[in-house]
Amino acid sequence: MSTAPELAAQVGAYLEVLERHRKLSSHTVDNYRRDLAELVELAGKLPGAPGFSDVSHAHVRRFASQLHAKGLNPRSIARKLSAWRGFFGWLSESAQLAANPVDGVKAPKRSKPLPKALSADDAVRLVAETPQSRAGAGAGADQQCNRAMFELLYSSGLRVSELVALDVHFVREDGHVSAGWIDFDEHEVHVTGKGGRQRKVPVGKPAMEAVRAWLAIRPTLVKLDPHPLFLTSRGTRMTPRLVQLRIKAHALALGIPANVHPHVMRHSFASHVLQSSGDLRAVQEMLGHASIAATQIYTSLDFQRLAQVYDAAHPRAKKSSKPE
Repeated sequence: MSTAPELAAQVGAYLEVLERHRKLSSHTVDNYRRDLAELVELAGKLPGAPGFSDVSHAHVRRFASQLHAKGLNPRSIARKLSAWRGFFGWLSESAQLAANPVDGVKAPKRSKPLPKALSADDAVRLVAETPQSRAGAGAGADQQCNRAMFELLYSSGLRVSELVALDVHFVREDGHVSAGWIDFDEHEVHVTGKGGRQRKVPVGKPAMEAVRAWLAIRPTLVKLDPHPLFLTSRGTRMTPRLVQLRIKAHALALGIPANVHPHVMRHSFASHVLQSSGDLRAVQEMLGHASIAATQIYTSLDFQRLAQVYDAAHPRAKKSSKPE
């Protein structure tokens, strides 16, 4: 039988080991102290006020379930279990515990957030317009480049790394082999994705026209490397970071109320194609996903959109702030 002060004393001895012998920072030790204080509280509520040696695997599982029921997020529960596991491991060395009761106990799975996608109207507006064109002024080289990149991101669902790796055409010379290029005859883009997997994705007519318009002005920027399809204003290969900055600034200039980045265009591509076709396998192939499970998240996104339409349109779905 142990009292709460006795349990707290054991925790205090362990914290001293962490601080003095393992040289953990005071901030880390404070985190351990808070997590272990919760263990003391939970253990103290067990019938008969047992000591730590009486805490079982089932008890720890129940503790984790109680934390989850209180609304604690899975990441925090996992951190607490890690702290408890270390503490019981230390006890097993000093108090000869039969087994570590935390071993095998896992935190609840973290819910995977749904990818963000633009509405079809916002996606088309983002790739089709520029602030300059709306104002009636001509677009410069950067704007032509942007237009081609944004159209291609949305048209073919490319990753930003795949986009910037594109060459004007396939090249195998002087140690350089193209990772991606556009086949203008077939209206396809060839890319090398994750794991070195190669795939071909159709390119829509507006994107092809935007790329051709960019190619007409691109020679004025070529300086050192003639291969890259997309170039910075300095004539070097475009970088993922610069694409991120450009598309975000472009969306803000158009007044699109979303945090737009290249992957949003990939999500928008997948969501809109799936909404129109319902062909999950085709979307998987175009995205270059090795597993269909990675693509299935877009079915949840599609259902979320349908649920929003239902909530907005169905008379019995509307919520009222006034009691009936």
